[in-house]
Amino acid sequence: MTAPQAQRPRRSVFGRRAPAARPACADDHRIELLEGAQQLFAALIRDVDAAVSEVQFETYIFDCTGAGALVAEAFVRAAQRGVRVRVAVDGVGSAGGLPAPWPQRLAEAGVQWQVYSPPGRFGLVLPRSWRRLHRKLCVVDGCVLYCGGINVLDDFHDPNYGTLKAPRFDFAVRVTGSLVADASEAMEQLWWRMHALRDVRRHGLGQALADLRAARAARAARLADAALPAGGRQQGMRAMLVLRDSLRHRSRIEQAYLRAIGTARREIIIANAYFVPGRKLRRALVLAARRGVRVQLLLQGRYEYFMQYHAARPVYGALLAAGVEIHEYAPSFLHAKVAVVDAEGERPWATVGSSNLDPLSMLLAREANVVVEDAAFALDLRARLVQAMEHAGRRLDPAAYAGRPWRQRVLDRLAFGLMRAALWVTGHRY
Repeated sequence: MTAPQAQRPRRSVFGRRAPAARPACADDHRIELLEGAQQLFAALIRDVDAAVSEVQFETYIFDCTGAGALVAEAFVRAAQRGVRVRVAVDGVGSAGGLPAPWPQRLAEAGVQWQVYSPPGRFGLVLPRSWRRLHRKLCVVDGCVLYCGGINVLDDFHDPNYGTLKAPRFDFAVRVTGSLVADASEAMEQLWWRMHALRDVRRHGLGQALADLRAARAARAARLADAALPAGGRQQGMRAMLVLRDSLRHRSRIEQAYLRAIGTARREIIIANAYFVPGRKLRRALVLAARRGVRVQLLLQGRYEYFMQYHAARPVYGALLAAGVEIHEYAPSFLHAKVAVVDAEGERPWATVGSSNLDPLSMLLAREANVVVEDAAFALDLRARLVQAMEHAGRRLDPAAYAGRPWRQRVLDRLAFGLMRAALWVTGHRY
């Protein structure tokens, strides 16, 4: 007879180590949890102001309203003192560019700026234009990494809805340790892929390759000069960077979630802004609830976008029937993409990043999450999510869900059907 799940030896949710000189999952990290743009921007600006060589930055939205301008000003200061500052923004999330005088100020200071996949004349009509740069990453001097779900966007400002009465609910992390190099390399590759496409069009393939080799050699020399004194490997948090793209890493973030959910013994808490999980994730959550794991979801309670709001509702029924608790965040927009599994157990697991649990994030967008196995970190994140559920969330009653008005049911099914049709057009199954 097969042993009960709880008695089986539990393999690390990180999986096997990568066959490389530095393991893909290492235990030499220091990770700080940051809640909201106010905490993130304060820490980020301090590190950018201390930068001596290079700032790499990627975001979906770059908005200079309110506190967002403080980040732009920090980039200007860094570039003016000779730091190489590279900023990549998404062509849809940051459509229209920055308002005057910011483009001129950044250019005059020497900030390098690239736009990822501008939609072009056909906008978002063509399926290939749906592949977006959604990750939010920053690496300073190759030594410090920021990763999370927070855009360059003031907590109390929304581009579509104006001033918010309460801050947006979101998280990021500040990381030091070996995975910073992984993030830096991924950002460098994307930057030069974007740059090379432009150079090939202008100067031809040969010149583009020569420019790439020269730039990478110069970067390596600058980072070597700026490196901190070696102090040996220090014991810290166990963590790894999980990237999602449409080439080598198509399902890494989804697989990380599935492993953690599948090995959960006590508790799963997920806070996610746009929650339309695929069949595998829905089944994993249902099975976890049926084997006695307490599953709590903190989801978007305010209407933001038609598709994301209404397409999420049809998947609630099976989850509620299995005993999953659904709490809808009410005070402001929930933008978090975080999860905690067994924070008080033997194998605590947590993730903070940019990836929603919806088709755009799981199948199309470039995303980045940091996964952490550390009790103190998991307990900290858990406490913040529990507080949000208890004081800012409304628990969804299964009877109220089943009895929702017919008009809402129609809109829910329409949005869900449109999303499935869009996936069919792209050739994906979800």
